[in-house]
Amino acid sequence: MLDSIYTVLSALWNQDFNALLAPGSATLIYLCVGTLIFLESGFIPAAPFPCDSVVVLSGTLAAVGVIDPVLILILLIVCAAMGSWMAYLQGRWLNRLPIVQRWVDSVPSEKLQLVDKLLGRHGLVALFCARFVPVVRSLLPLMMGMRVKEAPKFHYFSWLSAVLWTILLVGLGYLLPSLPEPISKTVTMGLMAAPVITFCVAVTSWIAIKLRSRFKRA
Repeated sequence: MLDSIYTVLSALWNQDFNALLAPGSATLIYLCVGTLIFLESGFIPAAPFPCDSVVVLSGTLAAVGVIDPVLILILLIVCAAMGSWMAYLQGRWLNRLPIVQRWVDSVPSEKLQLVDKLLGRHGLVALFCARFVPVVRSLLPLMMGMRVKEAPKFHYFSWLSAVLWTILLVGLGYLLPSLPEPISKTVTMGLMAAPVITFCVAVTSWIAIKLRSRFKRA
């Protein structure tokens, strides 16, 4: 069982389409995709997960009949919304825990400034915009848990953003098989690279900020 889960996770991570077409893999695909989306939406350390590309790949698998399109849409929407709710709870109830504070402290200052700007200018509507930005997708609900106490409004925008985000990316993946192969490969590679690039930029920025602060103190 564990070997099968590892195989599916590896195939999702590497966008190995042929491995995911294996008979009997549909149940594990649902399990792995739902878990990835929940973790990436709810926990900052899971930001490097290629969840945007995984959602698009889910649409492609639905288009070729490997998984059910309606079921995967419902699953992704629920996992994305519940992941955001988990991040919100971290901010509302667990923000004093050292581990959560370390997660926030590890985020580059420009990301935190972006979150503050979104909250200040747009309030809860910013949650929809953050859904499309890795790292900010889990950071903004956490910050809202620290500062925003209106849970009903949070749930409204959380579920709305989850629905639109999922439909958009799954729909894109559903259309990929009908596109010319060079275009399809280019889009897929771009979606795979986006989370990794964002994570590398975030880590590089954090290192640069730490080094600059040390030089100033010196």
